[in-house]
Amino acid sequence: MNTNLSSPSESTSRLSDQAAAPLVLPVIEEQAVVRREVVETGRVRLTKTVQEHAEDLTFTLLHDEVQVERVPINQYVADGATLPGVRYEGDTMVIPVVREVVVKRMLVVEELHVTKHQVPTQESHQVVLRQEVVQVTHEPIAPTNAGTQPATPLTP
Repeated sequence: MNTNLSSPSESTSRLSDQAAAPLVLPVIEEQAVVRREVVETGRVRLTKTVQEHAEDLTFTLLHDEVQVERVPINQYVADGATLPGVRYEGDTMVIPVVREVVVKRMLVVEELHVTKHQVPTQESHQVVLRQEVVQVTHEPIAPTNAGTQPATPLTP
């Protein structure tokens, strides 16, 4: 019987030879991959209608009124002088009215004094106003077996 026993010095030398060689250990890491998937979970129905309602409006209107006043003058225009023209005295427009007389002299018969002022009046009218109304209705769809499907294997 031939037994091959190594001596303690030989086993120590073998360990030191192995320790001198670099030892490579693989490092393993898991990574998660997240993906998104569009899943229809319901629908929305929009319904738009137009509603009409009557509304009373009250507002102020402005309009102009004119007051004409006749002022007798009866003065002759000087010989060779120009005829009087339209002039303003404040808010009043003065328009001379002339007439030719037989002696060929001009006589200012009268003046028209025209004054303009604004008069506010209250008006009330009924108007029809329209308004759009949107109604939102949620319509769920029948659930599919999306939750029971097996997960797809992840690749690194």
